[in-house]
Amino acid sequence: MSFYNCLEVIRLVYLKIRDLREDNDWTQQHIADLLFISRTTYAAYENGVNQPPFDMLIKIANIHNTSIDFLLGLTNVKEPYPRNKK
Repeated sequence: MSFYNCLEVIRLVYLKIRDLREDNDWTQQHIADLLFISRTTYAAYENGVNQPPFDMLIKIANIHNTSIDFLLGLTNVKEPYPRNKK
């Protein structure tokens, strides 16, 4: 089992969200608008200055159609988990 320290997790998250954004040729402003936050707040997440709160990670994962586990580096599978239909 692999354990990460807090700084490693932050680094994994900001690298993943930046790569996902760049893969879609989106700007930081575009993502910030989708999240209803300022570009500087989003840029701080991408640059590892601030750690996105859990609810923001959920929103970012949904925008990129992936899972939080992928953002955190716990899996290399980009596809989201199937959702339970109620």
